[in-house]
Amino acid sequence: MIKREIPIPTPAQDTVWGSDSIAQCLRSMQVPFLALNPGASYRGLHDSLVNHLGNEAPQMLLCLHEEVAISIAQGYAKASGKMMGAVVHSNVGLMHATMAIFNAWCDRSPMLILGATGPWDAAKRRPWIDWIHTAADQGALVRDYTKWDNQPGSVTAAVESLLRGSQIAQTAPRGPVYINLDAALQEAPLETPATIPDVSRYSAPQSPLPRLEDIEKSVALLNEASKVTLLFGRMSRSKEDWNLRVKLAEKLNAEVVTDLKNAAVFPTDHPQHCSSPGYFMSPAACQAVREAEVVVLFDWVDPGGAFKQALQGTALNAKVIHISLDMHIHRGWSMDMGSLPAADVFMLCEPDDAVSALLSGVKEKPKSNWPAKDPLAKAQEDDVVSLRAIADIMQQLTKSQDLCIARLPLGWNGAYLHWTHPMDYLGADGGGGIGAGPGNAVGVGLALKEMGSDRIPMALIGDGDFLMGNTAVWTAVRYAIPMLIVVCNNHSFFNDELHQERVAKERSRPVENKWIGQRISEPDIDIAQMAASMGAKTLGPIKRRQDLQAAFDQALVWVKQGHTCIIDACVAPGYDANMSGQTVTNSTAHKR
Repeated sequence: MIKREIPIPTPAQDTVWGSDSIAQCLRSMQVPFLALNPGASYRGLHDSLVNHLGNEAPQMLLCLHEEVAISIAQGYAKASGKMMGAVVHSNVGLMHATMAIFNAWCDRSPMLILGATGPWDAAKRRPWIDWIHTAADQGALVRDYTKWDNQPGSVTAAVESLLRGSQIAQTAPRGPVYINLDAALQEAPLETPATIPDVSRYSAPQSPLPRLEDIEKSVALLNEASKVTLLFGRMSRSKEDWNLRVKLAEKLNAEVVTDLKNAAVFPTDHPQHCSSPGYFMSPAACQAVREAEVVVLFDWVDPGGAFKQALQGTALNAKVIHISLDMHIHRGWSMDMGSLPAADVFMLCEPDDAVSALLSGVKEKPKSNWPAKDPLAKAQEDDVVSLRAIADIMQQLTKSQDLCIARLPLGWNGAYLHWTHPMDYLGADGGGGIGAGPGNAVGVGLALKEMGSDRIPMALIGDGDFLMGNTAVWTAVRYAIPMLIVVCNNHSFFNDELHQERVAKERSRPVENKWIGQRISEPDIDIAQMAASMGAKTLGPIKRRQDLQAAFDQALVWVKQGHTCIIDACVAPGYDANMSGQTVTNSTAHKR
């Protein structure tokens, strides 16, 4: 059970308030949690959640920043596949939340975001504060990266808005919705409670199955091809779906490509998985695309970009089967859809539904003797704390303990660990910003605890990411959400150092200046002390490789006891030389 603040029972009352009916609707919809940062604009709803519902179903999770509240809801969806809620205060809270909402949008994470305004009736506004916290079109702040927004004008309309918003958020392609509740509407007394209909009649629809004609044409193309490449992108957390993907790849004798932007979708140690996953296409992945007679895109992020990287300006000769519902969510404001791919068959369905349909029709192809993968280079025998050193310890951990990795840093080499289960790794933040890592980790830990999973929720995040979202640690401690965050602390916004180095070289300027405006040092920030001040168990700063194992051993004990734990690991700046698609520097440069 998640730790809960239990209110004093409220005596029976004759008066019913608008927000009571809104809260009752949320309960009927089985919204489990509402991550929030308090605000007067929704004080009516807040009171109803506490004194009408008893802070249960949904339970409030207090956050210290709106961006953290949204990030927690995103992490929950990533792990569970289910929607939870978040509440933000007026226009100012929504402005705080926007980066995290964009992440959830790009990550196609279902989420119910409640906001508030007003009072909309100007005659009811308090001087000054209600005026600056009221906007003519508050939803416009996030309309271009939410699936739907609404500002209902009555309590009855608010109930319908919640039902519609939940339905839209959970219909593929999934994403966040925003519903703005007028403060006066929340605080208005009602003669009778609003009617809450049978919410089961407003469930999200099942996604359309692939057309028979598309399946038949795809099966014919796949059966005729001697070489097939499958790009598995955004797909489900279901173990059954995972097994079907493996069966399809094996039946087609196809090469498989996955990446680190998305969650684990295929065993990366499988002989047909062509190379270690990264944030960009590896040389082996590019070769697999170039040589294929048929390429199948299973809801791949930036599908046209994959061809551009692989083909490098040469002609696309392969037949392409594109499987995605993503075109239904594209907006003119955001370019997160990526570049447009050519397609000989375009199936508008969820990718795992296509896997099932194709599997029954394709013919078994002869098995290849797939070449063994090049072994990972032996780790350096030194006392430098590095991502490789951390990975080696995690590799040993996985032999006796299942992990659920909520986040990996940019410098991670996909060969460090193998994914053998859909819950091994849950993908990146979606929008490519900084600050979501801690909140996502808390959301993942929340979902795993509610699911009764014995997996250890773990996130490896950079120091910049942690420093922007660190108050999520307090929320995890407050609600007894066990998890482990390893801060891979290179004391820099290091990825941008590499960008500055590249620009300096292009302009024949001193690369030695790349650190200016990038290094997080002088003074160094004591991340462990920061996390300890919020009640977490902490270890570090760890500056010697020989101290890492003991730190992990102790952290695992604490997490299994139900604690939130933070390790501050002072890693050497640099990216593994074996990584593809990244700027590479000497991994031992700038040792601290």
